[in-house]
Amino acid sequence: MEDAVLDALAKTINIDSKTVVEARIEIAEIWLEEGGSLIDKDPVQASEKLYKAAEECVKALTVHFNLAEILANVERRGGWTVTDLEKAVLRISDNIGEWFSEAWDRALALHIWGFHEDKFDSEDVRGGYCI
Repeated sequence: MEDAVLDALAKTINIDSKTVVEARIEIAEIWLEEGGSLIDKDPVQASEKLYKAAEECVKALTVHFNLAEILANVERRGGWTVTDLEKAVLRISDNIGEWFSEAWDRALALHIWGFHEDKFDSEDVRGGYCI
């Protein structure tokens, strides 16, 4: 829900990109803290929250680097898709290094295998916590 609210506010009241980036980073920090606190108690929910932190970082960096084509697609559709995120990760990696793409791959593993498939235990999630 935070994503839709932030996008709507940014568009409606014309929030500058720096503020949008800062807000997305704050949201990522919340997800990161919540996910980290759940690793031993609920690795499934920890996996999803840690993935959401990574997703917010991708969105923040997409705005920061003004990846206009991706942002236009998101606005046109009214939300982010996996395709938008993947394209953004590739472009961001071109700017800051391949490590970013590798971290995103680990976040996707948490999302798919830790959350959707419920195959990761606390140790597996902790191994991916460095995202």
